[in-house]
Amino acid sequence: MNNRFFDKVEQKTNVKKEDIIALAKTLQNKDLSDEKELRNLINSVSKLANTPVSPEKEQKIIDAIKKDKVPRNLDKML
Repeated sequence: MNNRFFDKVEQKTNVKKEDIIALAKTLQNKDLSDEKELRNLINSVSKLANTPVSPEKEQKIIDAIKKDKVPRNLDKML
């Protein structure tokens, strides 16, 4: 990914590029079909972004991931 993408993410979320890359590296060996792993991931991202996630929103995120409703092109989301 290019720096423009990371600049946009940092501008919107205040999460630094290095933190995003570190998080991505931890995900490489995770089973994202495992609900416990997904909850841990959501919790980690929530802490990084300093944004609380309600249990209801957490469940919606998990459902979206399990149903493969997450956009593949993250750059277009920004």
